[in-house]
Amino acid sequence: MKGLFVYRGLNAPRNAVILLRDWWKGSDRDYGDGWDDPDPWEDNRTHSPPRSSLPLTISGMILTLCVLLFLVRLAAPSFALNYLALNPALVMSRPWTLITHMFMHANFNHLFFNMIFLFFFGTELERRIGENRFLMVFIVSGLVAAFGQMAVVPVGFMLGASGALYGVMGCLAVIAPEIRVLLFFVIPVSIRASVVLFAILDFTMMGSADSIAHMAHVAGLVAGVVFGETMKRRY
Repeated sequence: MKGLFVYRGLNAPRNAVILLRDWWKGSDRDYGDGWDDPDPWEDNRTHSPPRSSLPLTISGMILTLCVLLFLVRLAAPSFALNYLALNPALVMSRPWTLITHMFMHANFNHLFFNMIFLFFFGTELERRIGENRFLMVFIVSGLVAAFGQMAVVPVGFMLGASGALYGVMGCLAVIAPEIRVLLFFVIPVSIRASVVLFAILDFTMMGSADSIAHMAHVAGLVAGVVFGETMKRRY
């Protein structure tokens, strides 16, 4: 998930502070509290997400788990590939890999860019819809992505959070179309325009033998958009 950075116009530095604050405080945070003017991320939601006493947000836990499993991959690559990555040929005997593969990554760059994406888009979606619904969007989008990829390429190993993160982005694009992102960290575009662009790129690159699960990206994105459509009136 390279090349995207979320921002909100001139308030970008302050929003980054809010994201960092919310990341570590979890759901006990009080949106907008402590500032002299209204929180620029507050969108007059008609439904407040449920709160919990977790020390980390769900997105923070996902990031931590991804880092830990990356260390496992470095320490025991054969075990990680065979028992944590998703292999369509072995999925019936190792069904847990449908979940664990979402937290595995091939190399540092793969992990780094996915976690940057998770930090900005995942934190914002979780802030809007709450931990439980965010986790549901992430996991279900990841599962849909896995099945979509296996349907077109039923061989090889699958690993990475990209399919689930495309779902996060798709959901956020539906419920918060006012968000703008910096495409390739330079070009400001709406989040919906970036979703369309990335979907087109993945469609055109299917079958390119570049070791990227393009169908997983598209399938995860579709799942996220469906979630967004069901939630947009509430958030």
